[in-house]
Amino acid sequence: MFLTDERKLYHEFMHEDVEPAVPPAPGAEQYPALDFANSAVALPGGQYADRLGTPASADRWLADRGLAPENAGLAEMCTSQLRSLREQIRSLFAARVAGVPALPAAVAAVNDALTRVPTAALLLWDDKTGPRRAAPHPVDQILDHALAALAADAADLLTGPDAARLTACGSPPCNRFLLRHGRRHWCSTRCGDRARAARAYARRTRPADG
Repeated sequence: MFLTDERKLYHEFMHEDVEPAVPPAPGAEQYPALDFANSAVALPGGQYADRLGTPASADRWLADRGLAPENAGLAEMCTSQLRSLREQIRSLFAARVAGVPALPAAVAAVNDALTRVPTAALLLWDDKTGPRRAAPHPVDQILDHALAALAADAADLLTGPDAARLTACGSPPCNRFLLRHGRRHWCSTRCGDRARAARAYARRTRPADG
């Protein structure tokens, strides 16, 4: 029995050695926080794919985006913190799209991540090269630096000129966010085709008047 396209996509998402077939949503390459928010995807048929579902996949996701060294060795507790911040950022994006007040807990979570690491380069002094300034990035703070970078990027998106373009994909059950270009409200060609097919089906099955 052959898998449907959606189930193939699900299996590709969940296999640790295969990159997802779905392309990044518009804006995700510009804003890592948008890609972060979209790292968990609802798929047709009640399936769900999570790029941060395991420590190994979270390691790869961070490394691929320059947020951690290769094979950082995240533990499940660290991965859980990543997923928790992701949900808070998704909550903020959803509030911005809907034009409603954000949950205080979501704002607090982003601010907590922002303040976990120094915001300025510190003064360091090497016996051979003398004084220099650099941002500390010790191994035991890899997660904190990643969380702070993603929180800062989310805050920049929400408060910057692109915030007005932030929208949610208009093709259920997809739950991804994107930056709107013109009238496009779909995160991918796949979602656009599905939305058009759904509208066409609705027109065909609509009862005739009278």
